[in-house]
Amino acid sequence: MEKQKVRINSERLTETIEHFANFGRTENNGVTRLALSEEDRLAREYFKTCCEALKMEVKIDDMGNMYALLPGLEERPPVVIGSHLDSVKCGGRFDGVLGVITGLEIVRTLVDNNITPKIPIMLVNFTNEEGARFEPSMMSSGVLSGKFDSEKMLNKKDADGKVFKEELAKIGFNGSEANRLKEAHAFLELHIEQGPVLQHEELKIGVVDCVVGMVCYEIKIVGDSNHAGTTPMHLRKDALFTTNNFIQDIRNELSSLPDDLVFTMGRLDVSPNVHTVIPNEVIFTIEARHKEPEVTAIVEEKIKKVQETVNSEGCSVFIEKLWDRSTVHFDNEMVQLLENVTKEQRLPYKKMASGAGHDAQFIASMIPTAMLFVPSINGKSHSEDEFTPYDDCAAGVNVMLEAVLELVK
Repeated sequence: MEKQKVRINSERLTETIEHFANFGRTENNGVTRLALSEEDRLAREYFKTCCEALKMEVKIDDMGNMYALLPGLEERPPVVIGSHLDSVKCGGRFDGVLGVITGLEIVRTLVDNNITPKIPIMLVNFTNEEGARFEPSMMSSGVLSGKFDSEKMLNKKDADGKVFKEELAKIGFNGSEANRLKEAHAFLELHIEQGPVLQHEELKIGVVDCVVGMVCYEIKIVGDSNHAGTTPMHLRKDALFTTNNFIQDIRNELSSLPDDLVFTMGRLDVSPNVHTVIPNEVIFTIEARHKEPEVTAIVEEKIKKVQETVNSEGCSVFIEKLWDRSTVHFDNEMVQLLENVTKEQRLPYKKMASGAGHDAQFIASMIPTAMLFVPSINGKSHSEDEFTPYDDCAAGVNVMLEAVLELVK
């Protein structure tokens, strides 16, 4: 007879999700828990209490990242599980925190079943993943992986001029650089999809094999302001009209590329933004995401082509590349492990790319890494409407549990 598989306590998982949501819960059942806020402090303290109740040692590094270690039979680099506890303003109660709770529930399950892992298990809460209070996003995992300079990050200011390192000290979570995560056997992160694909395709699990690359351009259109009532149409240099031409042209051009390319005109600033004045300047952004670098390269070519061919109606058109990032591919063996476990548990799934950024993409440069997604109802995230059914959360955590058991045996 096949040995009964160990499974998590799904009721306890639900209770834990809702308990964490109390730290910053909004009137509409969302969460506002900005990094280094009082709500963040309370969530951190509760997480620390939960870990210490499991006899885990909790350490803090200089960026405020939290590490809770469950010893193994052997002193070896640990299997790390985690994500982040901070949220955006009026965000949801699953984004990020579910990944931290996943690790907590896995350790609780091992303790319940008197299972001592051969390899240590570490839970991690990365500081300021969202970047909603202190820019950039994924700040602390970026420091760990050498993407960002720690001194610059520690001196970042929020909109009120408050300094990151001072706010970190204020909530009592400023630790030592010596405690930073430097090596591990593996890193696993479970996250809500933040998109509609899994629900639309009636799937329970997304096995994430990469975080897609992206490119972002800023377009500036410069015209000439004049009175909206007295300037004939044929004598105008209307920056907004030219912007409209550019957006329509680039949309047509990019729509000819592969269907899995996504692109967004996400910011539009019009000057002087007065209904009686012809706009003299418009600045807007174009962001495109795709896992194949050849596709994002074509996007850049098409943006430059439209700059040259757009009907500018007498205006000047300037483009500037703000930034880009390459696709991050996760460890093949780790991805295969998650896929195998998902199959064994007979859960409908697909391998998929992540269009959103996650701490895992930075940690992947240091440690063999993989991610799982669970469905987001109507694709909602960064919203008070964000919801993932608790049964789907439990299914994802059970896949992670089995994968961890394979890694630490």
